[in-house]
Amino acid sequence: MSVGIDEISFYTSNYYLDLRTLAEVQQTDPDKYYEGIGQEKMGMAAPDEDIVTMAANAALPLIERVGSDAVSTLMFATETGIDQSKAAGVYVHRLLGMSNNCRVVEMKQACYSATAAIQMACALVARTPEKKVLVIASDVARYDLDTPGEATQGCGAVAMLISANPRLLEIDPEVGNHTEDVMDFWRPNYRSTALVDGKYSTKIYLRALKKAWENFREVSSLAFDDFSHFCYHLPFSRMAQKAHQHLAKLNKADMTAEQIEAQIADTLSYNRIIGNSYTASMYIGLTSLLENCKQNIAGTKIGFFSYGSGCVAEFFSGTVVAGYEKYLHCTEHQTMLDNREEVSYEKYLELYRHPDPRDGSDLTIEKVTKGHFRLAGFSQHKREYVAS
Repeated sequence: MSVGIDEISFYTSNYYLDLRTLAEVQQTDPDKYYEGIGQEKMGMAAPDEDIVTMAANAALPLIERVGSDAVSTLMFATETGIDQSKAAGVYVHRLLGMSNNCRVVEMKQACYSATAAIQMACALVARTPEKKVLVIASDVARYDLDTPGEATQGCGAVAMLISANPRLLEIDPEVGNHTEDVMDFWRPNYRSTALVDGKYSTKIYLRALKKAWENFREVSSLAFDDFSHFCYHLPFSRMAQKAHQHLAKLNKADMTAEQIEAQIADTLSYNRIIGNSYTASMYIGLTSLLENCKQNIAGTKIGFFSYGSGCVAEFFSGTVVAGYEKYLHCTEHQTMLDNREEVSYEKYLELYRHPDPRDGSDLTIEKVTKGHFRLAGFSQHKREYVAS
């Protein structure tokens, strides 16, 4: 029996800022962003969108197909949590009308936690193969204005059904891990924006890749040449390119620069126009590969490098299942992306500075989102979510 990803769906915000607009305001060359970090647009959450609404919107197509009773567990991965006690997934559980017999838990370790959720989900499914586990990763990436991180903001959610005999990707049991206590990126409880040492974080990312890969090679018979494609955590698209060039060099790959780029190019298409989605980014990259690759990649191996600052990293592998192309949501995803609204710099600042109450005061939020679920407001320290 194989275990892995049976279905995958993602969601992002109504609004985006073109990084050309940001470059014009900053009086810098747009290629600093378009070419330098490989980003073209960044998603901006509407006032009535957050990690819960994006998560529910991402998961809705999956629950509509399998029914809520088929899911035994909902694992919600995020590093932009909304409550220090209550799991964001509990709100999603209600919005999707899921069974009261479904357990819900929230997971955190920077951008890595969705991978931890998937590995735990695979173990649960192996124990009870008739059940499915819903893994959702949802985040809003925010940095201070006029900092190097500002252009790498974004938001998005991805939902994945983990099942026995999956229709998209069979996940191999062998993994390579690396954990190290470093301060390359963090967000204390008293801050709404993250702190990051960009150059140091890049250095740690590449070091963790090397260590996780070496650990993977100790437990797996797979070598670099056995993989047709690779998916990386995507804080920005250029990071994946640097990482893959680094891994190819470590393995003395006999490949041209074009061949190395071809192994990751299709994973970057969505990230370039969404921006950083933290825990969701690598799996939106997987979706991008499956939906945008012009070749049929059934039967091929994909290598995954998941990285969470602080840091925890993991390298694992999977095999694309024959017939996978029949179970994708290409049209729905493309329509969502095409229907987004570009915002001016002034509107971007308005969205960035939209006030969420910090003192328990009430707030009613007007409907803006085009999604099926929205944040309607705040009352007595409580967030209120409704169907749109």
